[in-house]
Amino acid sequence: MDDIPLSAQFIALGILLLISAVFSIAETSMMALNRYRLKALARLGNRGAIITTELLARTDRLLGVILLGNNLVNAAAAVLLSVITVHLFGASEIALGLGTLVVTFLILVFSEITPKVVGAAYAEKIALPLAFVLKPLLRALYPVVWFVNLFVQALLWLLRLKPASTAENKMTPDELRTLVLEAGNYIPKKHQSILLNLFDLESITVDDVMTPRNQIEAIDIDAAPEILRQQIATAYHRRLPVYQGQPDNIIGIILLRKVLAVGEDGDISAAELRKIMREPYFVPSGTPLFTQLQQFQEHQDRLCFVVDEYGELMGLLTLEDIVEELIGEFAT
Repeated sequence: MDDIPLSAQFIALGILLLISAVFSIAETSMMALNRYRLKALARLGNRGAIITTELLARTDRLLGVILLGNNLVNAAAAVLLSVITVHLFGASEIALGLGTLVVTFLILVFSEITPKVVGAAYAEKIALPLAFVLKPLLRALYPVVWFVNLFVQALLWLLRLKPASTAENKMTPDELRTLVLEAGNYIPKKHQSILLNLFDLESITVDDVMTPRNQIEAIDIDAAPEILRQQIATAYHRRLPVYQGQPDNIIGIILLRKVLAVGEDGDISAAELRKIMREPYFVPSGTPLFTQLQQFQEHQDRLCFVVDEYGELMGLLTLEDIVEELIGEFAT
């Protein structure tokens, strides 16, 4: 390199440090990407996101090509600075030692720390465009990367280490809850509250939100017609439980709109109520609220009675109770 002008050597050193910085930015930005944001962009057809997803599917290859290029460039920069040092100060041990310190400082500041900070701060803006460069570079250097990875895989096998597959990195409910809590700038507060309540449906049981049996509004099938007429006329609900003898002995449910149809003449009898009465639906105590929501959907029902292990009535649960648990009270 003695024939190369000193100015050209300094320019080459700057170019090498710049290339090393690009590799460092690429490594940090790729690893710092929000994978869920990336998947969303890929589903929307963003070409850069699609290529980045393909690259991240094989992290060993991606890191292989980035680190291969970065280390080659850093080694070349160290050799070039040694040549410059010899050219300026001679081949003394002190000069070479100082040159080593200088090249270490330059690589740390300009090729490692600063680029990595920038890459982490602007991961998405940097990683997606760089994916268009890294993909053809990986194709060109694939034989070298494959050869290096053979030794990596052998070393991991000797150490009995098995890297987790990206497909196995599923989010736990607690991680998902944290994600919703930290997404305050993107999710309205009301929507955030609904999502958090949704996570709790599996831990909350029907016992926590049901109407206790002493607060259930019901009618006695054996009551006099005028009493039945008065109870139905003053009812606050569209569905009324019907019991016989004791309030715990629920025998059915009536819909008020059907009662109005059969009682147009003003006479409501027990026999007529039995004709329009629906079978009661009972669920065991301790049923998770989310499970009960699914059962309401399967049974195409909106009301059930909660009983204990002995069949004793504990309370009443409606679909509206579950909805209010999600979004808050909306009606009396």
